[in-house]
Amino acid sequence: MICVFVQFRCTPGQTYQVADAIYDREVVSELFSTSGEYDLIAKIYIPDGEDVGHYLSGRLFDIPGIVRTLTTMTFKAF
Repeated sequence: MICVFVQFRCTPGQTYQVADAIYDREVVSELFSTSGEYDLIAKIYIPDGEDVGHYLSGRLFDIPGIVRTLTTMTFKAF
C-alpha cells in the first residue's frame, strides 16, 4: 500500500459537510481539521496496483464543497 496525505480547501462554511462526506466514502484512515491554507488533511492508503490519481479522483474529488486539493506522496521510511 502507498500512503498519501491529501489536503482539502473547502468552500467557506462547508468544511463540516465536506468532512462528513469524506468519512461517508470510507476511504480515509485519518482526517483532521487544520489551520492555514487548507481546511482538512486526510491520511489515505492506496491499494497496491492502483493509480493514485484515478483512485483519489474516483473516490473523493467529486465531493461538493471541495475547492482545491494538495496530494503529498510518501516514501519508505528510513
